[in-house]
Amino acid sequence: MATYKRQRYLFMTLDPVHIGTGGYRLGRVDNSIVREPGTKIPKIPGTSLHGAARSYAAQLYETPEAAGQNHDKIDNPDKNPVCYTFGYIKKSQNGNSDEGKIYSGVVNIFDAHVLLFPVHSMVGPVWVSTVERLEDAGFKVENLPNDWNNINTAVLNWQRSDALNLGWLMLQVSAQQATVSAPSKWVNDKRWQAIAKIVLVKDALFSQIVNSNLEVRTSVSINPETGAAEEGALFTYEAIPRATFLTADVVLDDYGAGEEEDDKNKENDKPKRKRPFPKNKTYKSQKDLPGGSWNNPLDVVKAGFRTIEWLGVGGMGTRGFGRMAVVGDPVEVTLEDCWQVSKASSLNEQPTATATKGGNP
Repeated sequence: MATYKRQRYLFMTLDPVHIGTGGYRLGRVDNSIVREPGTKIPKIPGTSLHGAARSYAAQLYETPEAAGQNHDKIDNPDKNPVCYTFGYIKKSQNGNSDEGKIYSGVVNIFDAHVLLFPVHSMVGPVWVSTVERLEDAGFKVENLPNDWNNINTAVLNWQRSDALNLGWLMLQVSAQQATVSAPSKWVNDKRWQAIAKIVLVKDALFSQIVNSNLEVRTSVSINPETGAAEEGALFTYEAIPRATFLTADVVLDDYGAGEEEDDKNKENDKPKRKRPFPKNKTYKSQKDLPGGSWNNPLDVVKAGFRTIEWLGVGGMGTRGFGRMAVVGDPVEVTLEDCWQVSKASSLNEQPTATATKGGNP
């Protein structure tokens, strides 16, 4: 039987993060960052996270060739946990890829979305979010005002009666104080505990606040012969600022976990799986793996994500960009849990009245 699990990660940026769109754009900056098409809120694409996790996991396992497109240098990719997790393409001995081995990866890494965005205010730094984003990430938001319909009003998790500025934007403050509770996997992390002031705004206003408070830097190319700036080489670029919290989902789709050999090939009186995960607990050089043993593909992804705290993700890495830290441990949800939630939601739904052909209910 195939194995399905979902893990939700909470990241905090330690440096500005720049995931560029490629090329120049007309607008506020020359090099813009990737945004969601519908909301125009910046995000970190799953492709960026996937590539970084794969590359760093391969380096940790001391098989950097496992991160490339060509895996011919790896003798037995099925015994390499990085190849097993992210997939591989190995040509046949005569160089024909059609006759070689091709396996898709068993993990799906999705986009990282902004959850809490840091903004300067008259009371110091605050973190801005919306009720919808927090609840979708598994947070509990309680004690909201019943008549919160004004887009110009913000709800705080601390006591304040005066108006509050979020950058250049001044908002009224609700008299009712909300409470925001994080999942148990994240609540004890020191990075989450450092957040003292959370501001809840309407979803229609969140995009404006985020895009007005992105980090913008200016750089210039230097002429190596003269040591002076090149004429016309000034350019600007934007980034997600430091101390931004983002959430990303990782789904394990181990489609080969349930495949079995015939009865003639048994191990402990049980049929063997065709492609069991290689539970190698050491490097090729027989050293312990950092962060513990890799017992399943999700452990490989976690090791890669943890290394982002050191090596970063995205562009401008040599200019001090890209590092992100994993907050706490990922929140795990199994397929059975998803069915239970769906069942509970269907039971709580109220039947709706339908009109008959004559127009009467």
